[in-house]
Amino acid sequence: MSKLPILLSIPHGGTRKPAELEGHLSITDKDLFDDSDPFAVELYDLGDKVERVIKTDIARAFVDLNRSLQDMPPDNPDGLIKSKTCYDKPIYVHGLEPDDSLRTMLVEMYYRPYHHAIQKGIDELDLKLCLDCHSMASFAPYFSPDKSKSKRPLFCISNNDGKTSSQEMMELLADSISKSYSVDRKEISLNDPFHGGHITRTYGNNPAPWIQVEMNRDLYLSGEWFDQNTLKINEEKLKGLNRMFENALTQFCDECFKER
Repeated sequence: MSKLPILLSIPHGGTRKPAELEGHLSITDKDLFDDSDPFAVELYDLGDKVERVIKTDIARAFVDLNRSLQDMPPDNPDGLIKSKTCYDKPIYVHGLEPDDSLRTMLVEMYYRPYHHAIQKGIDELDLKLCLDCHSMASFAPYFSPDKSKSKRPLFCISNNDGKTSSQEMMELLADSISKSYSVDRKEISLNDPFHGGHITRTYGNNPAPWIQVEMNRDLYLSGEWFDQNTLKINEEKLKGLNRMFENALTQFCDECFKER
């Protein structure tokens, strides 16, 4: 079976604390979990079934790979090197926030290699589509632009309002997700509440199209699958959702690329 001509980016799935920040942190494990895209690697990583998977184990609370180099506190507490989580919880002991030297070290050690890996994949591979893969809370956290709105959809896919992929691709991907996950097409929104983050905007149509994918955590962090106290999850549930993701991309590629 040939690989799907797709690159997958999973920038927020990690929960590791950088050793460089030892002694600086006040964040709890629960706050770290809530600020990440929990189990995103298990949900989206298709291994050698796609052309390339780019992922990290560093938590976004410490280095957010989906931010620009200029996006920093204090202008944005939820920027590349954060001062607070997306739920407005402090990350560092007061007075021990990263200084410019430590910020630079974190950028060089974790941020630049990730973006270098994306560019390397773009340069080396004949890609038909790239996906930046995330999960989203069912209700928007403190720093999100839609925090005053009602419950989020089951999926949001975004292309920076038409700038990083065609509308046809968006519609085909939404239809494929709807069929594979057995969810109502109305539960898959386009460019709402998300329009595509830094990764999608930076690399989209340069030359391959990019789409950002957001899955609602209600699909797996709820009910009998997940223990809120221990943060343990039913692994079979994750494997099932991963198979659905693979099926969605296979359906999408069959429809979009193979006859062209």
